[in-house]
Amino acid sequence: MQKKIITFSTLAFSAVLTSGCSTLCDKKGVEVETIETEIVVMNNYPTRDRVEYVFNCIAKHGGNLDYVSQYACGCKIDKIAEKLSFEEYEAASTFTMLRSTPGENGAVFRDPKQSKDLRTRLKEAEEYAEKSCFVK
Repeated sequence: MQKKIITFSTLAFSAVLTSGCSTLCDKKGVEVETIETEIVVMNNYPTRDRVEYVFNCIAKHGGNLDYVSQYACGCKIDKIAEKLSFEEYEAASTFTMLRSTPGENGAVFRDPKQSKDLRTRLKEAEEYAEKSCFVK
């Protein structure tokens, strides 16, 4: 008996919802507002690489493990992620780190156009991030 009551209640509730929607939707002069949403795709950097960047950033800014420096450095890698995909960031970081290799071996990291372009883009992204995240 109780199962029949629950089933009947569910049917009655569904009918009320359906009829309520149809009476509201059928009214003339009712304007339906459409909401546009903006989808922001943030490059998904691996957590390990984000944490490594934050620790290196904190070390460069005095090594204080306070909230302000942690937040600012976390903000900085987020801003860089807005400008560069992880693959671009990783390649640019590698080129930057290994460009000081002396002689012919270092030329592979210093001289190619791709290396110069990625290093420039990384430098611009870091400058943008620095301006956006650190309080002067």
